[in-house]
Amino acid sequence: MHIVVLSRNSNLYSTSRLVEAIEDAGHTATVLDHLKCDIVSEEDNPCIFYRGTKVTGIDAVIPRIGASVTFYGSAVVRQFEMMKVFTAVESQALVRSRDKLRSLQIMARSGVGMPKTVFTNYSTEVKKIIESVGGPPLIVKLLEGTQGVGVVLAPTFQAAESIIQAFHSMKARVIVQEYIAEAKGEDIRAFVVDGKVVGAMKRTGEEGEFRSNLHRGGTGALIKLSDRERKTALIAAEAMGVSVAGVDLLQSDRGPLALEVNSSPGLRGIEAATGKDIAGKIVSFIERKVNARASNPNYLSPNA
Repeated sequence: MHIVVLSRNSNLYSTSRLVEAIEDAGHTATVLDHLKCDIVSEEDNPCIFYRGTKVTGIDAVIPRIGASVTFYGSAVVRQFEMMKVFTAVESQALVRSRDKLRSLQIMARSGVGMPKTVFTNYSTEVKKIIESVGGPPLIVKLLEGTQGVGVVLAPTFQAAESIIQAFHSMKARVIVQEYIAEAKGEDIRAFVVDGKVVGAMKRTGEEGEFRSNLHRGGTGALIKLSDRERKTALIAAEAMGVSVAGVDLLQSDRGPLALEVNSSPGLRGIEAATGKDIAGKIVSFIERKVNARASNPNYLSPNA
């Protein structure tokens, strides 16, 4: 098979590991920068040109689309889908996962536990917003933030009010979320591939840091999930329609709480913490789906 990794940097750990896993499985790997892909729409002949050359002979695509280029990146993934190429993460699932508000609404509908969250259209009723999530301390998140950027802990009522008003004055859309004190600055990243948890780690923030993101200096350690944690991760990923996902959970007194479903989860931390070949599991998933499609003309995948 010829598998394309859509990535802006072939030297990134996750990209290079995927290339390595693809080649170890006996396939051909190519890295394409999705921002350098030209999309050509024509009746019954959708195609993509890369640096002036038509892209052909591709069996599958693994999207590694950064949040800042979701719009164009998802359009490139969608074009591959129109070309009948299997994609490890569907374009619609990618877009859905990047919309934090929509993601929360979808997960809430699926019945998984979640921290209480409020979103408003620049409401002036800031006091009621704060009270509705149980008061301070609370979390304020930019809707467009990633990797822990744009996430603020408001320890007091006055601080929460000032932070929310400041974001509103800049016309920045935010969500206000209940603070789960018993989580103690830790969370869980469950890595899901094709409806199975293939690895999980507990992430711990630096001392004095409430954010546990590895990009913010946090550390990851192997963890065995409880049945409830595993079930929550799988329900959240399925509800979002993301086949390759990093599901972030908090451990709370009322059970696991889903925070986010990441559609381009990094591989470095999870592979280091678990010692597992997560990249290889992604390639095996692609092999199963592409072979199923090839052996059954009537097979309908999510990308069909």
